[in-house]
Amino acid sequence: MILVGLTGGVATGKSTVAKMFKQCGAIVIDADELAHEVVQPGKPAWREIVNTFGKTALNADRTLNRRELGAVVFRNQTKRRRLERIIHPRVAREQTRLTKQAARKDPHAVVIYDVPLLFEAGIDKRVDRTIVVTANRETQIARLKIRNGLSRANAIRRIRSQMPLSKKIRLADIVIDGTRSRQDTVKAIRATYHDLLQQA
Repeated sequence: MILVGLTGGVATGKSTVAKMFKQCGAIVIDADELAHEVVQPGKPAWREIVNTFGKTALNADRTLNRRELGAVVFRNQTKRRRLERIIHPRVAREQTRLTKQAARKDPHAVVIYDVPLLFEAGIDKRVDRTIVVTANRETQIARLKIRNGLSRANAIRRIRSQMPLSKKIRLADIVIDGTRSRQDTVKAIRATYHDLLQQA
């Protein structure tokens, strides 16, 4: 089995690339999905977040108001770190469990761990290979404005809250351009998947 960390900047096309790997036959573990699961109402992480950030972090149905929480933590590094300390260890435990489960089912599986903070959180040390999906700054801003309804200033703030893409590219084993045509990207993913399969 080979465990591959997949990351990129915000709005570079990482989720699209993850779907393409899944279509090739890879097992994809999505860190954002795991993060959603560990903060369900009543769970320990949820209680810790409410105690730390207050009831304003909640929607009427007691689920986390992710937009509100995002607005708070992207403006304040200390608060962002506090939130990460609550969520990350729980997500890591769940990812380890799912990876072991995948290895038991198929000892030659290609497991893609789709995780935004791969390098920032030191997760790159727990994977066998790293893939970074890139896009230029203007593409990221345009996508964030459409996808998240952010203003240009907020989009830039969101981009700057992450490690610069140029640094991620230097740290990556494999780089995929998230601005190429769908056809070209599919071709690149198939070739990459084939190589990873050989290594698994």
